Amino acid sequence: MRRIVVTGIGMINAVGNDKESAFKAICDGVCGIDTITLFDPSDYSVKIAGEVKDFDPVSVMEAREVKKADRFIHLGLKAAQEAMADANFGEGIDMERFGIVAASGIGGLPSIEKSSIVLNERGPRRISPFFIPGALVNMLGGFVSIAHNVKGPNLSAVTACAAGTHAISEAAKTIICHGAERMLVVAAESAITGVGIGGFAAMKALSTNNDEAQKASRPFDANRNGFVMGEGAGALVLEEYEVAVARGANIYAELVGFGESGDANHITTPSLDGPLRAMKAAYVMAGEPKIDYVNAHGTSTAVNDKNETAALKELFGGKEKCPSISSTKGQTGHCLGAAGGIEAVVSIMAMRDGIIPPTINYETPDENCDLDIVPNVARKAELNCVMSNSFGFGGTNGVVIFKKI
Repeated sequence: MRRIVVTGIGMINAVGNDKESAFKAICDGVCGIDTITLFDPSDYSVKIAGEVKDFDPVSVMEAREVKKADRFIHLGLKAAQEAMADANFGEGIDMERFGIVAASGIGGLPSIEKSSIVLNERGPRRISPFFIPGALVNMLGGFVSIAHNVKGPNLSAVTACAAGTHAISEAAKTIICHGAERMLVVAAESAITGVGIGGFAAMKALSTNNDEAQKASRPFDANRNGFVMGEGAGALVLEEYEVAVARGANIYAELVGFGESGDANHITTPSLDGPLRAMKAAYVMAGEPKIDYVNAHGTSTAVNDKNETAALKELFGGKEKCPSISSTKGQTGHCLGAAGGIEAVVSIMAMRDGIIPPTINYETPDENCDLDIVPNVARKAELNCVMSNSFGFGGTNGVVIFKKI
């Protein structure tokens, strides 16, 4: 089977607008969650989120083009731009053998909300002609492919909070099946809008700890009471190993395993069995290596954190055999369809730098979440193989494993 390596990475989220500043902030335990500014949350039960700050879309698009694309596309373009520059391609790249997989859980929700208001208040003739092409999930791949002249397969993953991770495995499959030599993965989300926050709040999925925004996202803590929505994007350049070596690429890691599964259980409540099967599939594909760190899905919801802990114990044969884990959603919030892309980048950088990011806001132990979660303070460690988990509504699960090469 063809070997797949990562040669470029990029990310933007609530704690940093590039991979280095964001990763440092995550390891320093900086929390990017605060009162929402993207809309007026005064009448909402949930008033907090992890917003990207000080980002100007004109940095990635011409000013006249900005209104043609939703914010999730702007963020995706930023992460993709960084990853492509990081991959440092020279001349002679066959762009017809260079594809893309875009990912988002929801896509252009702000544009959908805004256009619905225009329809109701001003009528159908006042809807912008840019609405549909700026809101569709696959338009993320469309805009990015145009920006970077990527002419290979142009695919999209729309699998809720597992979308970013599924995009990585889909890109790998494309290379393995000789559909391309290189693939750009871009996972982006920006759903911090009235209908987005209102909808998740109606499900009682979000934390209402508005008065302590910095402590609201608290994965694995006994007093967790829901996730906090974040936004952002993560991007990775994947290449066939021999192709990367031939051009002298800097190789961050090898993708050695990926797994996917469905719960077939409940549309919003996760099972234990589904995530376990996805983790097991990735682990077996990777050759059952020694995993040094797991970037957990760790949403700060009661059921997910308990189930993920139990699944990890089952996978590795008990609490004592489990590697260190952490969830970085306390810092960034839960970036939905972008989470898998962002957290894959975080996992790779953790392995690069030999540091495990902390699970912040951990104050009260939960007997059901009793693994080594690296509480509150980052930890230096030799990391040679890392796993990243993503689980989504609808019972859709994705897991990826990277190792040093």
